[in-house]
Amino acid sequence: MEWSFQSAEELVAALRTGAVTSVELTDEAIARIERDDEVINAICVPDFERARAAAHRADQARAQGEDRPLLGVPVTVKESYNVAGLPTTWGMPLHRNYLPAEDAVQVSRLKAAGAVVLGKTNVPLGLQDIQSFNDIYGTTNNPWDHDRTSGGSSGGSAAALASGFGALSIGSDLAGSLRTPAHFCGVYAHKPTLGLAANRGMVPPSEPALPVDLDLAVVGPMARTARDLTLLLDVMAGPDPLTFGVSHRLALPPARHERLRDFRVLVLDEHPLIPTGSAVRAGVNRVAAALADGGARVRRHSPLLPDLTEAATLYMQLLISGSVARFPIDTLLPTRADDQSLDAVRLRAMTFSHHDWIEANNRRELHRHGWRQLFAEFDAVVCPITPTPAFPHDHHPNPLERLIDIDGVEHPYFDQLVWAGLATMPGLPATAVPAGRSPEGLPVGVQLIGPMFEDRTPLRLAELLEQEIGGFRAPR
Repeated sequence: MEWSFQSAEELVAALRTGAVTSVELTDEAIARIERDDEVINAICVPDFERARAAAHRADQARAQGEDRPLLGVPVTVKESYNVAGLPTTWGMPLHRNYLPAEDAVQVSRLKAAGAVVLGKTNVPLGLQDIQSFNDIYGTTNNPWDHDRTSGGSSGGSAAALASGFGALSIGSDLAGSLRTPAHFCGVYAHKPTLGLAANRGMVPPSEPALPVDLDLAVVGPMARTARDLTLLLDVMAGPDPLTFGVSHRLALPPARHERLRDFRVLVLDEHPLIPTGSAVRAGVNRVAAALADGGARVRRHSPLLPDLTEAATLYMQLLISGSVARFPIDTLLPTRADDQSLDAVRLRAMTFSHHDWIEANNRRELHRHGWRQLFAEFDAVVCPITPTPAFPHDHHPNPLERLIDIDGVEHPYFDQLVWAGLATMPGLPATAVPAGRSPEGLPVGVQLIGPMFEDRTPLRLAELLEQEIGGFRAPR
């Protein structure tokens, strides 16, 4: 039997019954990577020797009666996480030889749960793109169409999952970096509530690995099934023991409902600042139809929805001001005071003062309150992740000059982030789920946004939708 595309849940069950060993699973995964990854380029830092040793230890532990959540399951890790003995570069040539001394807290949790780490997956330069390419490791291709991007910045992880290179992966999300690659590659991802999962050690190379409370950014799970997302989130969730004093797991509330017909869902497919491409709109409508057919209460409009234009503006202000603080730029372009385009918002955010940021943050709190009111009437919001399926590779050296083609009309490249930012700006959980294929056969995904710290609600809805419309399908 071939195991490469089985879920982590299925692999754990097979390992428990003795139907397969971790060494066999690991050898099969490594063989597949060695055979197929030359054209995909998802695994930028293989760690096969240590993986085989870890698999052997997992089999020994199971033979001695141990049973941990991921014992013996092969997984991958985004390159941006520190793994002791492996380079952490974030794709930056200056740091190509940086070797951290200890594992990131989430890598430690993976290993403590018994997972076998096959290696690290590719990222864009500084994690600052919607694609995954850099001068150290090259370009990661989409498994469905090698001329297209796998997404970013967790593009290597999504491509690895779609290619059968391990059952799970861990990534991160600041601007859709978990959700967009999942959408482009036809897999699942979950952006947790801000602060739910400790991020220490998911840090730019040579910076100290401290338990910092990040603004906007989260770490989270990627998988090929919705249930596997929950399995991995349960391993990842919880504050940093350096902050809390002891290792501690958060007791998340259960999903609001167990049956599809009990869910109240708001469906969005239009944004005031950027059109939704026909392929993505069709994916949203497939999900909406499945919800309605399953008896869920589906609405297309609500006066409780926070203003989408202001939400996108606030998101760009917080995103760009934070990014420039970490990665300063040399040249700033002037903007007209009357220019309210997102391009102008981004440029002005590059020179934000602390006063400006506090003002934007205060407006964010008003949006958070608006979402609390919305989620008193609804359980989840279904909406796009980006306006299009995966787009052709575009390596123009100035990302601000790139354009995104939406049904034949070009738009500013970074405007496509507004849908990802809808959940990111207020810190809400969002689950990316497959929603069919485009007419060209490319994967299309949607996101299910849920109430803060009620991550199990969109995750459960993702499980129910998987039963209705199907989920991951391996590329042919």
